Amino acid sequence: MTDQIHRPEQSGGEPSGDIEFRPSADFSVPGDGPRDVAIVFMGDSLVTGVGDPKGQGWVTRVIGRTSHPEVEFTAYNLGIRGQTSGDVLAQWHQECPPRWKSRSERRLVISFGANDIAAGVTLARHRLNLANILDEAASNGVSAFVVSSPPTSDDAFNDKLAVLVEAQADVCSRRSVPFVDCYRPLVGHDQWRSELRASRDGQHPGQAGYGLIAWLVLHNGWNEWLQI
Repeated sequence: MTDQIHRPEQSGGEPSGDIEFRPSADFSVPGDGPRDVAIVFMGDSLVTGVGDPKGQGWVTRVIGRTSHPEVEFTAYNLGIRGQTSGDVLAQWHQECPPRWKSRSERRLVISFGANDIAAGVTLARHRLNLANILDEAASNGVSAFVVSSPPTSDDAFNDKLAVLVEAQADVCSRRSVPFVDCYRPLVGHDQWRSELRASRDGQHPGQAGYGLIAWLVLHNGWNEWLQI
C-alpha cells in the first residue's frame, strides 16, 4: 500500500487542520459471478472477545447472523489485546492482503479507542490514525466499517471516551463510512452496567454484554454495508 495520507503538523508534532481526501478507487460489488467476501476484523481486546465465557465476543455473533444464499463469507478476527489506532494503522496493510487474496470483495472492520486514551494518544492523533486507515482503504478499493468502543465502569474515563467516539463519528461521516456508536446506547444501559459490575476489570463484558454490541452492529447498517 503506497497511498498513506499524512496531515500537516504543527510545532510539537501534533496534527492540525482537516484533510479533504478523494479516494483514487471506489469500492463496488462485482456485477458478474458469485460474490466471495472476505471480512477482516482488527482492533483491541473487545474485538477478540476477552471476558466472554463462551469465547464468541461480538464478532463471532455478528458473523453467525450474517448469511445470504448467493454470497460466500470468510471472516478473520485479528483483534489483539492492547491495540491502539496507531497499531492498527501500522499493521493492517500487512495483515489483511493475505486474507483477501483471491477474494472478489475485500472488507475491513475496525474497532478501537479505549487503549488510545489509556496510552495518552491525543485526540488529534487518534483522528489522523483513523483517517489514514480509512483513506488508504478507499484508495485501494477496500470497503471499511467502524465500530466504536463501548463505555467502561469508570465515569472519568467515559468522559474522555465520549469525546473520542464523537470524533470517530465525525471522521467517518466526512468519508461516508458506516459507523456504529456503541457508547451512547450502552452508557446508561442497565444490563451493560450489570455486566461490567460482574467483570474483573470493569471494561470487558460477559456473554450478554457482547450480545448487546453485536445487536448494535447488526441493526446499524451492517447488512446495508454488505449489500445483502
